[in-house]
Amino acid sequence: MINTDPQIIDELLSRGVDEVIVKEDLRKKLLSGKQLRIKFGTDPTSPNLHLGRSIPILKLRDLQRLGHQVVFIVGDFTGVIGDTSDKESERPMLTKEQVKINLAKYFEQAGKLIDLDNCEFHYNSEWLSGLTYDKIGEQADQFSVAEFIARDNIRRRLEAGTRVSLREMLYPIMQGYDSVMIKADVELGGTDQRFNLLAGRKLQEHFGQEPQNILMTVLAEGTDGRKMSSSWGNTINFLDEPNTMYAKVMGIGDELIVKYFTLMTRVSLEEVARYESEIKAGANPRDAKMALAKEIVTMYHGVESAQQAEDYFIKVVQQKALPDDIATIELSQAEWPVLDLLVELKAVSSRGEARRLVEQGGLKLAEQTINDSQTVISLGAEPVLLQKGKKQFWYLKLAS
Repeated sequence: MINTDPQIIDELLSRGVDEVIVKEDLRKKLLSGKQLRIKFGTDPTSPNLHLGRSIPILKLRDLQRLGHQVVFIVGDFTGVIGDTSDKESERPMLTKEQVKINLAKYFEQAGKLIDLDNCEFHYNSEWLSGLTYDKIGEQADQFSVAEFIARDNIRRRLEAGTRVSLREMLYPIMQGYDSVMIKADVELGGTDQRFNLLAGRKLQEHFGQEPQNILMTVLAEGTDGRKMSSSWGNTINFLDEPNTMYAKVMGIGDELIVKYFTLMTRVSLEEVARYESEIKAGANPRDAKMALAKEIVTMYHGVESAQQAEDYFIKVVQQKALPDDIATIELSQAEWPVLDLLVELKAVSSRGEARRLVEQGGLKLAEQTINDSQTVISLGAEPVLLQKGKKQFWYLKLAS
């Protein structure tokens, strides 16, 4: 049964939405009671889905709850090629092995928001890996080089003399062909995907299909104020531990509170407006942000974990008390370069992340900030407290 409630549909077409192509046509179809095929694709460029990706995935959930068919595509083939839609430099090609590692938990993560049992799933290698030059040539003939280089980020790179590979020019064609193969009625994506989304419409017309409608969602800033991106390490991930997720949300700028509520939750817009008016009237933004953090953690980890994360934040961050359950780690090596130690503890995912953490003053040993990424930490028989940010603690000692 398809839900055609006009009020729900109008909110769906406006909440967190930057542009709809073609809006009146899509609204008419949503009101018609016909089940639509809703396409969303994501490349496994990192192992984690983050809250920036949740914006279109929540739209998927909205449409799924109206009764439409969600088609979730993981770009195992396009992930190897690399999309530079939002990049100021060429994205390096990933190996097939890296893509396989990255996509291992993609469906599990998506299942935190959408009903996996009522989804249609595809890897786009199903159809892209078998294309021959004559088929690729036919598709490429639908686009001009001028159309590709007119894109802002490509134009800036060309003007700066930065390399733009022919491989990058093929990516929008591949994404567009995905729409042909699954016969999409609607495709969701961020505003940075506009050219790629329109490529789907053009290729569908070429292959005799009705062009898909497009719903483009607003992009969101990450923890450092730049666009949320795995490449920049400023993400809040679906799989972050509850305490970590809560603290990351509390670390965003106050100016992002209303935007996060609107884009990344389904708290009613009336309640979001109330938070906004209270902040403008002089209320402490911290209170609204705590409500936001608790709501987001609840979405991904449940009510109980969200309450525990809030209690932890109040005790450890606001009251500056040490948590009761700090683990004691015994290490067999006495001398540790600080970057290697952070990787060993799995406090970071890479040495690069570890270096950024240290250089930004986010690491303390025995309550003293470590600023030099070349620091070597010496361990002895007595435990020493290592603190990452405001929320992670370890007692470290040399194994006896």
